[in-house]
Amino acid sequence: MKKDIIIPNEIISNKIYLIRNQKVMLDRDLAELYQVETKRLKEAVRRNHNRFPEDFMFELTKEEFKNWRTQFATSNADKMGLRYVPMVFTEQGVAMLSSVLKSDRAIAVNIKIIRIFTKMRDLLSDNLSLRLEIEDIKKKMNNHDKNIELVFSYLDELVEKKENSSERSKIGYKK
Repeated sequence: MKKDIIIPNEIISNKIYLIRNQKVMLDRDLAELYQVETKRLKEAVRRNHNRFPEDFMFELTKEEFKNWRTQFATSNADKMGLRYVPMVFTEQGVAMLSSVLKSDRAIAVNIKIIRIFTKMRDLLSDNLSLRLEIEDIKKKMNNHDKNIELVFSYLDELVEKKENSSERSKIGYKK
């Protein structure tokens, strides 16, 4: 019987980065969650390289790695764990890792990670629909503004015509 893995969602979601416009996780963070050495995780992936196409896992370029390290002010202890360019795993790559590592912990952690990826995707989807609704409201407001300006310009024209026209003869009973 598998025991439940107690890892707060925030810890996992803080280890998800946006690289090459994809949500990914670093090999060392996954190794920490799986409680294996990063070296062992990388060995398992290399032994099963055909399971990890480019859209499942890729290695950062040296330039990306340098940029990533500067974005996240890494301490010396962190830098020691990042001597080599890391492998990064997309959601599909993380799912594939459980079949490669074959431990109960890897399976349980992967389930938790995949659920968090799904939550993040749902949140982004909700945000996108909200953003589209807001854009729609803005367009309507823009049209309202234009219509109000048009009404005022018509009123101005009427006032000008009234001022410019000679006094009209009055209609009605004459005394």
